[in-house]
Amino acid sequence: MAGGEVTFSLAYVVLSVCFVFPPSEVQGAGLTVQNLLSAWLGSQDRDFVRYHIRRTTATLLLHALLPLGYYIGMCFAAPEKQLHRLVHLPDGWRLFLMLAVAFPTIAGTLAFYWSRNKWANHPLARTIALFALPPNGWQSVATSINTEFRRIDKFATGAPGARVIVTDTWVMKVTTYHVHIAQQQDIHLTVTDSQQHELSPDSNLPVQFLTISVASVHPYVKAFDIRLNSTEYGELKEKLRAPIRNAANVVIRQSLSDLFLDTFTSLVERNQAYSVPSNQELEPCIGCMQMSANIKLVKTCQEESEGECQQCYCRPMWCLTCMGKWFASRQDQQHPETWLSSQVPCPTCRSKFCILDVCIIR
Repeated sequence: MAGGEVTFSLAYVVLSVCFVFPPSEVQGAGLTVQNLLSAWLGSQDRDFVRYHIRRTTATLLLHALLPLGYYIGMCFAAPEKQLHRLVHLPDGWRLFLMLAVAFPTIAGTLAFYWSRNKWANHPLARTIALFALPPNGWQSVATSINTEFRRIDKFATGAPGARVIVTDTWVMKVTTYHVHIAQQQDIHLTVTDSQQHELSPDSNLPVQFLTISVASVHPYVKAFDIRLNSTEYGELKEKLRAPIRNAANVVIRQSLSDLFLDTFTSLVERNQAYSVPSNQELEPCIGCMQMSANIKLVKTCQEESEGECQQCYCRPMWCLTCMGKWFASRQDQQHPETWLSSQVPCPTCRSKFCILDVCIIR
């Protein structure tokens, strides 16, 4: 191969791989299908289903054009081969050209078929239609999915090529060419595998990735796997209605803060309870604004004048989870063995307290 031909081939392969599997640098530069065709694709937040119907179709078409783009580029990179003269092509290049033309032709035919009847033939629309109740069509289910996706309380994680999204009703996995979807009330979840990596590229700390199988009881809904960091496992469980079965007996390693929060909660539940006056109304927790304030700091570890802990006179303003997160955030991250026995200041009045002083309101 001539120098120009080799250079072009290597450059085209690298660019093609980055286009099909875009790294973060390429995504930041906007060289993705989503950015290049953003005007036609529309907004994912506004119309999640139609956006991904168009995105998967456009991705298939553009990726199918890559071999033909290589052939056209070679016509200019290696003019001595005279690849533009189709009649005198060598057998190898003739076969390549046939395949390069066949790929976008098949992809275009498939895209045209999908687009018929307002995209009702697209695989995503056909899957969604399985959940529609007569006489409603797939559009009614799509509207429900779009509404839930716009809510801020959805669970979302993963790379763009394997994005996991869990709403109140749906579990979805968005991949390059497909969107897997299942209804929460009809699924069985199973932890099937675990991979431990010594270093995470984001935090330079050990990280564990879990593989969870999502199998629907609906016979025509295909099962799929979702993959996530073990530190997100607790958040995922909170959003799911169905329990997650650990068939592989995987030891799920939560983050240090998560482990401490579990221990903090169990120890506080053993403490003396606090009874609020009958005329006092509990307000929402000022940390999360979701739970009602359900703890009160009362010095019970020692006598009033003994030790470093102090009496807190603040009214109940925090929930147990937020207070546990506050307690963990004030600790020395390099010495977790000291967390349970340490004192921290009240987040409101700065009076020192320990775990024994955290009382649940009964």
